[in-house]
Amino acid sequence: MDLLEGLRTTGAVRDFRPDPVPDDVVYRLLDTARFAPNGGNRQAWRVVVLRDPAGKRALRDLYVPGWYEYVPQVEAGLTPFAAVTDRAAEARAVARAPEIAARAAEAPPGFAERFHESPVLLVLLADLRGLATTDRDLGRYTLVGGASIYPFAWNILLAAHAEGLGGVLTTMPILREPEVKELLGVPDPVVVAGVLALGYPVMRATRLSREPVESFTTVDRYDGPVFTGA
Repeated sequence: MDLLEGLRTTGAVRDFRPDPVPDDVVYRLLDTARFAPNGGNRQAWRVVVLRDPAGKRALRDLYVPGWYEYVPQVEAGLTPFAAVTDRAAEARAVARAPEIAARAAEAPPGFAERFHESPVLLVLLADLRGLATTDRDLGRYTLVGGASIYPFAWNILLAAHAEGLGGVLTTMPILREPEVKELLGVPDPVVVAGVLALGYPVMRATRLSREPVESFTTVDRYDGPVFTGA
């Protein structure tokens, strides 16, 4: 697969065929992904390959409540769990989670309800001792540490695409991080960075929709002229 084609076509895949993914394929994904850029080459990531069916169902049970809190926020026009948001409006939306759960129970199961059926579940962890978090003391939401973790997750998704697989990174289980850590025996100060669900896709989007460069790039200042490349 051409690199530029892969960068433009590796979209989120949440609908998988039931075919199992061989361990040697999963190993190749991780073996390729480990070359992701990361601060100081400390490779502060850890991965748990979740195989046990009971463990996968338990993780699904920790995933679903967050999804039922996410949906009503979207329906209310909010960015779910945004660092800067209308917290009162968020609380009103989240209070509708039981309604969303009841609605889901009457509909065909979606990705959240079938999360445990994903052929591969990789729980991505981060060791906080290995992250150079330069925004740690700014008194705001910290973001920098993820720069040494999430390129690794993206490499997994790119490598999966090259192997004919598809997948998605979800952070929903982090809403129940203490329970996830207990389920998997994760010690402090290691934290949950997300879960990658992978499998052979039922179908793959061939054209992804994104805003153009001009919508997010300016010259010299935040309020500077739009960068056009002309």
